Amino acid sequence: MSDQTAPPPIAEHRFPCDNCGADFRFDPGQGGLVCDHCGNTGTLEGTGPAPVRGIAELDFRTALNAELPQSEIEETRVSKCPNCAAQVEFDKDVHATECPFCATPVVTDTGAHRHIKPRGVLPFALAEPEARDAMTKWLGSLWFAPNGLQDYARKGRAMQGIYVPYWTFDADTRSAYTGERGTVYYETRTVMRDGKRQTVQVPKVRWRSTRGKVARFFDDVLVLASTSLPKRFTDALEPWDLSEMEPYTPEFLAGFRAEGYAVELEDGFKEARSYMDRIIARDIKFDIGGDRQRIHSVDTQLGAITFKHVLLPVWLAAYKYRGDTYRFVVNGRTGRVQGERPYSKAKIAIAVLVGLIIAAAIGFVMATQQ
Repeated sequence: MSDQTAPPPIAEHRFPCDNCGADFRFDPGQGGLVCDHCGNTGTLEGTGPAPVRGIAELDFRTALNAELPQSEIEETRVSKCPNCAAQVEFDKDVHATECPFCATPVVTDTGAHRHIKPRGVLPFALAEPEARDAMTKWLGSLWFAPNGLQDYARKGRAMQGIYVPYWTFDADTRSAYTGERGTVYYETRTVMRDGKRQTVQVPKVRWRSTRGKVARFFDDVLVLASTSLPKRFTDALEPWDLSEMEPYTPEFLAGFRAEGYAVELEDGFKEARSYMDRIIARDIKFDIGGDRQRIHSVDTQLGAITFKHVLLPVWLAAYKYRGDTYRFVVNGRTGRVQGERPYSKAKIAIAVLVGLIIAAAIGFVMATQQ
């Protein structure tokens, strides 16, 4: 039986340089630890391609029953933003800062977040200047953006490197179904069109009852475990190269921040199950065959459900314009950019006015030519 009597100690992720004592940070370019104070470097032990090392999964039902061993649980100091409710890990000696998700001033060390430890981490591959360049190019391509947004990009304000929490789920599924297979055939009919008789082919469907079984193993179904960012942004940052996942070690977090998960394990699996059901329905339709398919019932048995808590890298910037916050996110591996953007009403009005003038000029020219 697992020992649940004593709470786990609060994890302190500090990595002092063995040369000068300043803090190391993880450098995406070098793939190791770097001291900005003296230039000393450190290495990460046990790194390499994930398929070779393997990242162990955890049993889903054991976790739901709160029977995971204490070695799989940790507490970290977090700051909970009063505006967007993000729970972001901060150093204990930092007393005030800005929420990286919405730029709201917050007081740090407002509590401890007790959670399942991460099992895997996808390290940052892009350094902050590269991520800022990607964001600046994206902002520069926006139509009708206010001048203040362009100024924000030109000033080169530093972005925040955040590890965003996700769940991954594996499951072995076997589904029995009942349904109908439709075969399209045509009937010849005579109709009246424009006072004339015409022969047309009318499509019909002949349905036949069917039943069967399909099976599929789902591997690493990815579910966002954060509520701080719009899901449409994080979905648009995909794909993630999960094959490059490293077994979690806190050294990867040196110099970055990590968000605690806000979507609990059970709720995360509900979303994963919804995705699995859609894929199973697609498999069933393929198995039914024919020209049309109807699914009447599906009975899915799930076995060997396992999961991981993983951290994925995102560069983040929050920009305030006329009292509203706009966020920009960059995939820390590929540089793909997504974000919110304000519109300049003045620029839109000018564009509309110019369009009307051009339309009027074209109309005048056409009228004089006639």
